[in-house]
Amino acid sequence: MKLNGNTILITGGSSGIGLALAKCFWELENKVIITGRSKEKLQQIKTQFPEIDFFVGDLADKNSLDELVLFIEEKHSDLNILVNNAAVQYNYQFTDEKNLIYKIEYEISTNLTAPIKLAALLVPLLLKHKNSAIVNVSSGLFISPKKMASVYCATKSAIHSFSKTLRYQLENTDTKVFEIIPVLIDTPMTEGRGKSKLSPEKLVKEFIQSFEKDIFEIYIGKTKLLKLISQLSPRLADKIMKNGL
Repeated sequence: MKLNGNTILITGGSSGIGLALAKCFWELENKVIITGRSKEKLQQIKTQFPEIDFFVGDLADKNSLDELVLFIEEKHSDLNILVNNAAVQYNYQFTDEKNLIYKIEYEISTNLTAPIKLAALLVPLLLKHKNSAIVNVSSGLFISPKKMASVYCATKSAIHSFSKTLRYQLENTDTKVFEIIPVLIDTPMTEGRGKSKLSPEKLVKEFIQSFEKDIFEIYIGKTKLLKLISQLSPRLADKIMKNGL
């Protein structure tokens, strides 16, 4: 993939992985658009990076999703890269959680339904450009899930499968489908969870190297090792990841 001169939409771009990707692509001389739920956070980012455009909305909401697509079609019709990054993770047990149905619905809508719908709605636009791509952020937890994040792990497994099948469908076009498969990253979402987290900046550095080389499944950090362990001994991989890192 060409690393500059692109127009790139990054969902969940106001913090964590999304913000690190936005800064990196901006530094590489791309036009960057980010989405987020907090107008205040997005405006703060624009103050620091005036060239970055933003869209305020919760993509789990159908109206926000439709408004985003209209915004892109009207103001950024030269879009050639979509990065589906926005996600939420709740840790809970089905036997104990009082707000179970709400959390299930919101995780599935944000992590799975929104990325699939956004890809479907923007594919016609992406297909108009030769150097175009969809980048989906999944998780090493699709390899071996952790007990307390049942729905999150399920959505990331589905995103992995969706990325692969969409890649099959678009393999005879100029639109490539990439998947970022990270370890535990030090973001607001993972605050207070786990140890030995990788910084978003290190993730982005690994990603960019693979993205430029058209490596479609990009395992970040220790997910490379987890993949190998899972191939040799799925039971051991599950045991390692069951209670999280």
